[in-house]
Amino acid sequence: MPASSIDEVGALLAAAESATGLSCPSCGSFHVAQVLGDNGGVSYVCTACGHSWS
Repeated sequence: MPASSIDEVGALLAAAESATGLSCPSCGSFHVAQVLGDNGGVSYVCTACGHSWS
């Protein structure tokens, strides 16, 4: 059991990040946004470093 609510939030975020498996290929962050590309395709942007890929 986590010692504080901050620890609990950290544990929940870690579980969610590992469940999605989507991380930035540049910096490794799990802070990734899915965006609609120019031609209707799906692209991704890392909100930590700004790297984008599709």
